[in-house]
Amino acid sequence: MGSSGFLGEFEQVVLLAVARLGDDAYGMKIRREIDARAGRSASIGAVYATLDRLEAKGYVQARDENTGGRARRFFVLTPAGLTALESARDLQARMWAGLRIRVKRTGRGS
Repeated sequence: MGSSGFLGEFEQVVLLAVARLGDDAYGMKIRREIDARAGRSASIGAVYATLDRLEAKGYVQARDENTGGRARRFFVLTPAGLTALESARDLQARMWAGLRIRVKRTGRGS
């Protein structure tokens, strides 16, 4: 992974949305993908701020394109972005490996 450290949770979600959308990854479509797959609403401002941060880290690359008279900024996952995602997945797997969590129940009926 790059010198910028670990990925935050939302950075991972945005990178995964970009990876899923392939050549069709632009701001609103990324936001909709997050909404549909993660079940969480993300503001378009938060998506673009995260994309800018990921671009600065070298994890996505942007290209401007005029589609149907509308200017759009498309994003693609870079090899460094893929490596960052794989590192995050591996870290999660190592942390969860062999872990059994027992939740103590409180209140009535426990």
